[in-house]
Amino acid sequence: MSVPAGVLKVCGATELADIALLAAHGATCAGLWHGVPGGHADLPEDRLAGLVTAAHATGRLEPVLVTFLGDPDALVTLARRTGLRWLQLHAYQPPSVVRALRAALPDAVLVKVLHLRDGVCLERPLIGAYERAGTDLFLLDTTTEDGRIGSTGQALRADDVLDLLPRLTRPFLLAGGITPAHRPGLEAVVSHPGFRGVDVDTAARDGHGRLAAPAVTALARAWRTVPLLEETR
Repeated sequence: MSVPAGVLKVCGATELADIALLAAHGATCAGLWHGVPGGHADLPEDRLAGLVTAAHATGRLEPVLVTFLGDPDALVTLARRTGLRWLQLHAYQPPSVVRALRAALPDAVLVKVLHLRDGVCLERPLIGAYERAGTDLFLLDTTTEDGRIGSTGQALRADDVLDLLPRLTRPFLLAGGITPAHRPGLEAVVSHPGFRGVDVDTAARDGHGRLAAPAVTALARAWRTVPLLEETR
């Protein structure tokens, strides 16, 4: 599926008020965590389903499953029960999981995270296999030195991303400590034809860790997001 430019995906919504805030202040995707053990925003299925419905009802905000789960049958069942159309595999699921999801969910947008540690992409040898399996979109993120993944706040370096991009034939999002101030330093990456937008968590929050309208608005302005759903229908 074609993914338009101008994506601002904000992760970690847990309440209906979060969905309303994101839709009103420039986000285009809401990252909803499920199957992220110990994650600060991990949701049980019933709450996940309610937020998916609320996001769809905005007419602007696309809910995205963010998960460490690797059982394709369970993920397919979850997508069908909740109405999720975007699935982000955020751990080290192999290409076979992507292949099984593509076969069962031909219209879904499948996002595979590629993890960079000290500038090196840990999945680099598998990129071609992920693409052949049916990945629609990559998300480039960082790990900590001890291997922690997801919402680490560790910033990507432009040179590391530019070194990786010749290996990709699918579009990509940037994550890893993204803030409004990072755009000038990443202009060479943003100008790449595969760039589709950014994925944030911490930078969309206030000092108490809550999603905050001024922070989301600042991100939307800096990264020039556009309505996503009108582009994909």
